[in-house]
Amino acid sequence: MESLSPRLQAVVDALPLAQGLRVLEIGCGPGAMARAIANRIGDGYVLAIDRSAKAVEQARQVSGTEIVQGRMSVLQCAAEDFVLPEGILPFDLAVAIRVGALDGRHPEAGVKVRKAIKAALKPDAKLYIDGGNPLLEIAL
Repeated sequence: MESLSPRLQAVVDALPLAQGLRVLEIGCGPGAMARAIANRIGDGYVLAIDRSAKAVEQARQVSGTEIVQGRMSVLQCAAEDFVLPEGILPFDLAVAIRVGALDGRHPEAGVKVRKAIKAALKPDAKLYIDGGNPLLEIAL
């Protein structure tokens, strides 16, 4: 497996990951962080989403092992349009790194994104974004 950038490694290390967790990654890009998370949560599950068809295709190509094992899926979807897919249980936590709708670059979209994410998470679940040291926890 490829190594993560120091920035993404710090994010993965800071997340409260545990065996069996269900994690939603918003804005997964080529999937490196999603794979690292999948490998930290054992028999847990990661759903990685991105609005870019190219990024989703890259993530699927290099995440074959995790996908075949049922520990990870990749979905092309804009965060503000995300709806929990049929048959997929709510998530224990969500993480979004460099997602404009959540980091303040696109505040109008942020309202829609927070609503969509909240609907896909368990009631006590948390959303983590970049901008802290290294993460900020966002109330939904």
